[in-house]
Amino acid sequence: MVPYLSEFIGTIMLVVLGDGICAANTLNHSNFQGSGAVYIILGWGLAVGLPAMAFGAQSGAHFNPSVTIALAVIGGFSWSMVPGYIICQILGGIVGGILVYLYYKPQFDASSELGNAALRGIFCTAPAIDNPAANAFSEFFATIFLLFFIKTIPAAVGAAGASAFVVALIIMVIGFALGATTGFSMNAARDWGPRIAYAICPIKPADQKDANWGYMWISGIMPILGGIVGALLGNMVAGWL
Repeated sequence: MVPYLSEFIGTIMLVVLGDGICAANTLNHSNFQGSGAVYIILGWGLAVGLPAMAFGAQSGAHFNPSVTIALAVIGGFSWSMVPGYIICQILGGIVGGILVYLYYKPQFDASSELGNAALRGIFCTAPAIDNPAANAFSEFFATIFLLFFIKTIPAAVGAAGASAFVVALIIMVIGFALGATTGFSMNAARDWGPRIAYAICPIKPADQKDANWGYMWISGIMPILGGIVGALLGNMVAGWL
């Protein structure tokens, strides 16, 4: 029970911190409005790294179906635990998104002139250019790097697992290098959960509210496929070290 609860709480924290940063950057009457991409990427790295530090010993700190499934594929995690982990991660993403809305409710109420894309972007990812094939490849490719580094860096330094600090650095460098195309979801729980939260919270954009459900295969399924490839490559390289 402890590993599942850790994944649930850890994903809540990840989303509250990460999407909270996006809310602070976007919403009116936020002291940090317009802080920009560097603020967001650095913040997201820490938003992943700190919960990983807190819950690594309890659950492995996956917080991400891409990580859970990829590790199971290479034999590093039990398939019997995969469904429960993913359910807890998605539920944690939903709760985290709702908490971001509640925390910033005065700012959301003061931002009614913002459009759907801006407000939805606080919660979940979207492409810079609407090109499904290119966007799918972006998420696939970025997540290859994520799982590759998670598997190879501990082997290179003789550690039992990637430290939270290393995970934060991995997220940051992927964000800076590969995040401009799609917002580097790499994580269905981080995208699908808050996307659902956006749909159910009483947020009123200036135009029509739309959670863009059709994008979810790019933000969630492609990272899972990329994660499997990255873990397989990383596992192979780790065997050389």
